[in-house]
Amino acid sequence: MATILDGKALAQKIKEELRDEIERLEEAVGRRPGLAVVLVGDDPASKIYVKNKERTCEELGIKSVGIRKPSSITQEELESIIDDLNGRDDIDGILVQLPIPEHLDSQKIINLISPLKDVDGFHPVNMGKVVLGLFDEGLMPCTPYGVIKIFEAYGIELQGKNAVMVGHSNIVGKPLANMMVNLNATVSVCHVYTRDLKSYTKEADILCVATGVPHLIKEDMVKEGAVVIDIGISRVNGKIVGDVDFEKVKGKVSAITPVPGGVGPMTIAMLMYNTVKAFKRREGVD
Repeated sequence: MATILDGKALAQKIKEELRDEIERLEEAVGRRPGLAVVLVGDDPASKIYVKNKERTCEELGIKSVGIRKPSSITQEELESIIDDLNGRDDIDGILVQLPIPEHLDSQKIINLISPLKDVDGFHPVNMGKVVLGLFDEGLMPCTPYGVIKIFEAYGIELQGKNAVMVGHSNIVGKPLANMMVNLNATVSVCHVYTRDLKSYTKEADILCVATGVPHLIKEDMVKEGAVVIDIGISRVNGKIVGDVDFEKVKGKVSAITPVPGGVGPMTIAMLMYNTVKAFKRREGVD
């Protein structure tokens, strides 16, 4: 029977540790870590994500600054907001909730955020540190880093393993593939243009999937005893499902993340982790 990799429980453990650490840091420094979340427009999913992030900040004792702007905001206005947040001493982390309206240049906005406050880990400087394996020096992208924390918590060894990353987005696929390379796995990256996807996934000791295609990965596409990390999330007939056909696949593999309750909760936990890390680096405390 497969081990169910419980990201929800692990995320709760990380948050509890952070809550204690934040109390200690506030006593030592005289202030709490501060996170600014910028939401542009009225995307319903984005509103839910932002609400969850702000609620978690409140739970842990992180100062949360919410900035809501209409979708009609100009590039210049949004850039001005980022400049202001970069200069604020009470703000340690800046997050612009993606996606933003199409008339705005999201990469330019990400590039404007100070790498020291880029708690999403999307700035090219932090992405470069992912490639170089400088996990401790940079702020790592939250979802991929959450996956690495799951591997660590469950003692899943990557060295010498065949790892396959299905999906090559800048947010998940590319950084996670690089992280696994730096943990000495042999990594193949597959995507929509990959010919014969099954020929890759069948050989994977570690299979990570982040495509947003419901139940893309079937039982006959996985190796017996593999570890499967399902990062995708979709809603089908009112039910939240992942990229992996969980019920069919779980009987064949050694470990698997559920959806929901797997990687998702780890993303917010690692955002809080990054905010505290950014705070400590800016204040020069351990």
